Amino acid sequence: MSIKSDRWIRQMALEHGMIEPFADRQVREGVISYGVSSYGYDMRVATEFKIFTNVLNSMVDPKHFDPKSFVEWEGDVCIVPPNSFALGRSVEYFRIPRNVITITVGKSTYARCGIITNVTPFEPEWEGFVTLEISNTTPLPAKIYANEGIAQALFFEGDEPPETSYADRKGKYQGQRGVTLPRL
Repeated sequence: MSIKSDRWIRQMALEHGMIEPFADRQVREGVISYGVSSYGYDMRVATEFKIFTNVLNSMVDPKHFDPKSFVEWEGDVCIVPPNSFALGRSVEYFRIPRNVITITVGKSTYARCGIITNVTPFEPEWEGFVTLEISNTTPLPAKIYANEGIAQALFFEGDEPPETSYADRKGKYQGQRGVTLPRL
């Protein structure tokens, strides 16, 4: 297994539509950076969010998710309450090749502010907009900037393609479009 470089990421994005829209360089001026980097791609967070709240005394249950657990928000800035959590989605649509898997890590600018972004791996032949889990671990409200960098995807190419890909097993999050809630 090998990690893939900016050359490979650029080629896959431009020739095979692996990332759309694709920023073929690091955009940094006045924004939290996004675009291709040496060994990854810094994705942006879109303007749509689901912010978790306990106003209606809901319980978070992944098997029986209650949509009353959050409020929907759309805008250039999302304020995540103290010790709380929001879901967002990537600006970019990803199409992962059959012999590739990704690991995504949060951006250091946010991590240094106590904001943790979690994303599960993009499995072989998964495609869609990425649902981003954004945790504010601080006792203060936290600002998230839409259309700016939020997390970096690292691409790993396997020595051989898997026997069964995410598309083959008809994964439940295949082709997701908006901020996607848990599915059983």
